[in-house]
Amino acid sequence: MIGIEYLLSISFIIILLGIWEAYRLKKALSRIPIRIHVNGTRGKSSVTRLIASGLREKGIVTCAKTTGTLARMILPDGSEYPVFRPGGPRLIEQARMISVAAAYGAKTLVVECMALYPNFQWLSESKLVKATHGVITNARADHLDVMGPEEKDVALALAGTTPVRSKLFTGEKRHLSVFMRAARDRKTQLISVGEDETERIGDGEMERFSYVEHKENVALALRVCLDLGIDRETALKGMWKASPDSGATTISHIRFFGRHIFFINGFSANDPESTEHLWEMALERFPETDKKILIVNCRRDRPHRSEQFGEVCVKWRPADHYVLIGTGTYFFARSAISNGMPEKKLFFAEHQGDSDLFETLVELSGKSSVIMGIANIKGQGLSLTRFFRNRSILKEALHD
Repeated sequence: MIGIEYLLSISFIIILLGIWEAYRLKKALSRIPIRIHVNGTRGKSSVTRLIASGLREKGIVTCAKTTGTLARMILPDGSEYPVFRPGGPRLIEQARMISVAAAYGAKTLVVECMALYPNFQWLSESKLVKATHGVITNARADHLDVMGPEEKDVALALAGTTPVRSKLFTGEKRHLSVFMRAARDRKTQLISVGEDETERIGDGEMERFSYVEHKENVALALRVCLDLGIDRETALKGMWKASPDSGATTISHIRFFGRHIFFINGFSANDPESTEHLWEMALERFPETDKKILIVNCRRDRPHRSEQFGEVCVKWRPADHYVLIGTGTYFFARSAISNGMPEKKLFFAEHQGDSDLFETLVELSGKSSVIMGIANIKGQGLSLTRFFRNRSILKEALHD
């Protein structure tokens, strides 16, 4: 039997280690005067990368950490390396990335919030990052099983990363009152980026991006850079150089034995509102194609999202085929059919690899087709995107 003295000794050591780690974190934070914590439903990774790129262009030593499709640490020279996660994603990895940034002499750290549960979002800000600048991109109906059940509850959860006695920037309109209340409570200045700032960004400026970027993200990132003393021209110049997240929306054009296939990676747009917006842009960009196809990448551990997409996609402009891949496709199919989708439009391909799935899509495509992947990038969504990208004759950008 383990003695009480042994247990007390172990407990004492654990407490000492905790105190030591807290001291190290506090010391690392003190060496990084500007800390930007980016949260939101959609666009977190993009805004994190855009802000960091604008800062680097000004010559500010900047590190950034994104969760995105694949977690990445971005160093002051813009190079990236994967975040090592031997036990899976853990909130404490934020402390490790803060220490790395301090070791590189970063004067600014831009970090994407990786927490979903409301209490963990608060913990990430109040105990780890302690931001000088908070950013909340938007609040949309996603992860309702964790942050819901309603969209406003998502906004309340995101408000947990409102910093204390600092600044909070947001592009959210519908639930702005939630962030106003949180800012008042924490004596923080709220800065709302309005539609006028978004509209000032020209189409020509957006065409300089090598991937699909959204004006709302650029406007929000520009406002943060402006607050840090970076002029618009310099910030944009840096943002145009930004490397996109691996899940960024791109178009791959494939010619295959006389067929033209336009594949749009929309897998990362996890909420229905953003996804419908991308689908509309795709249909407007390629109106003359013979077939319109949606690939729905389902996840067994995200049944609520599959059911949500199944419910709302029947209200969108219809596709000719809905190809289901991933795991737990039943949840999407049941929801879609119960809301009026014809069963003949559903094609189950959850056991097909990328090559076999490509052949299936070719058979469904006719002479020309626009194909868009939706719902989840993780799993086959990422590998399928790479499959199309590596066979594309042209990398194009889909703009607003």
